[in-house]
Amino acid sequence: MSKRIVTLPGDGIGPEIMPAAIEALNAVGADFEYDEHLFGGASIDAYGTALTDETIDACKGADAVLLAAVGGPKWDTTDPSKPRPEQGLLGLRKALGLFANLRPVRPLPALYDASPLRREVIEGTDLLVVRELTGGIYFGEKTRTADSASDNCLYTRAEIERIARVAFAAAKSRVTSVDKANVLETSRLWREVVSELHAAEFPNIELEHVLVDNAAMQLVASPSRFDVIVTENMFGDILSDEAAMLTGSIGMLPSASLGGGGRDPSPGMFEPVHGSAPDIAGTGAANPLAMLLSAALMLRHGFALETEAAAIESAVDGALADGLRTRDLGGTAGTAEATRAVLQRL
Repeated sequence: MSKRIVTLPGDGIGPEIMPAAIEALNAVGADFEYDEHLFGGASIDAYGTALTDETIDACKGADAVLLAAVGGPKWDTTDPSKPRPEQGLLGLRKALGLFANLRPVRPLPALYDASPLRREVIEGTDLLVVRELTGGIYFGEKTRTADSASDNCLYTRAEIERIARVAFAAAKSRVTSVDKANVLETSRLWREVVSELHAAEFPNIELEHVLVDNAAMQLVASPSRFDVIVTENMFGDILSDEAAMLTGSIGMLPSASLGGGGRDPSPGMFEPVHGSAPDIAGTGAANPLAMLLSAALMLRHGFALETEAAAIESAVDGALADGLRTRDLGGTAGTAEATRAVLQRL
């Protein structure tokens, strides 16, 4: 029986890059059924909400969720009573119990010179950022008056343990746990729990604790020293975008969001790190490579189809090695040309 994928093209360039991923999945022989739903700003325009109950139910019943991009200036607002596309993302992560966001960062030799950092700084970098996704300040209680506002940052021992376990399991040699334990009480609990889990279950993996400001500095100064970085929601949001730029373009990076919500196993959600790029939407200039690599992550983490995942990744590597460059990488190739260059290698 074929597996069912809910596709969420979303906003901006999303509807332009989603077809590339489906073509690549078909090219490696993956037998999937696709169920497309409006999401984010597109859903706000149609239904007045970024995430409908129907879309939640479809995602819960799917085997995986493939998301392209959400957001855009059209829906930007500081009015807390008005819907925002990002609310759809937060709501879906919560509904599916997606507590672990995995962002691999591996600059390709063909793109070393596209990075803002010198080749010798990024050479050999192969790291994974594991970000806690459903707790912390983004989900804490919020208050707002005309003159003041507050956001509560809350973490429980169980939340910290489960994300740390994902990080240790993914590590080859070392886990770098990032916090702000010199200032924040939540970070002191974080450090304590990660240390206890390390001693009890993963003593063969090296563990280091790094303050978030120091981690941000080291990501630029010496990124190849990292193996797996694990951190809380807001720090992970910031550091993973910083790490993304090591590759030369945020348009190159995929991500996976995994968990164990009301469904066992819970469907994972797979999406590019980049945004909806409304400034180039409709021009055919979008870089589809992160979307293609997100499809590869889905094959690997969602369906244990390692051979098919590696085929897509190798095809992307090969196209870049042969000189493919989209505009964000300093070239002229558009969405169609980049997709074609990868598909030819499949």
